[in-house]
Amino acid sequence: MKKLSAFILLIAGIACGASPVMAGTAATANGHAGKKATAKKAAHKHEAQEADEKEPDISGLQPTAFNCELGNKITIYSKASDDQQIALHWNRHTHLMTRVTTTTGAQRFENAKSGLVWIGIPAKGMLLDSKHGHQLANECKNSEQAAQHVAEKS
Repeated sequence: MKKLSAFILLIAGIACGASPVMAGTAATANGHAGKKATAKKAAHKHEAQEADEKEPDISGLQPTAFNCELGNKITIYSKASDDQQIALHWNRHTHLMTRVTTTTGAQRFENAKSGLVWIGIPAKGMLLDSKHGHQLANECKNSEQAAQHVAEKS
């Protein structure tokens, strides 16, 4: 169907006096992605999946320990100069997590291969399993968040 729409736009462009090259450019500009753009997107997705599979190198990264309810523990390794990725240590494995933009302002990081999703808000963090649709850890607080929670109770 997309090929037919592009063909119709190409014919319409030629009928209006545009060269076939200009008509093809108009078809791409009208929302029909070219083969190069599709190939770039596929390559980027493949690179992200490969990165998800590797155990990340955490040397030189700043660790932040989180204590969660039910005795669960998580450590997040981050670099101040890179807010797009973190390494999350959970259940004896370290996973590379990539930032996903949100409309709420929450920090959301995902690893597509493992299905892990880390959501951080100012009061706490939580770890989700998107493949099985349940929480793995909740009420995760670093030392700063825990101290603020105690101060609020007083």
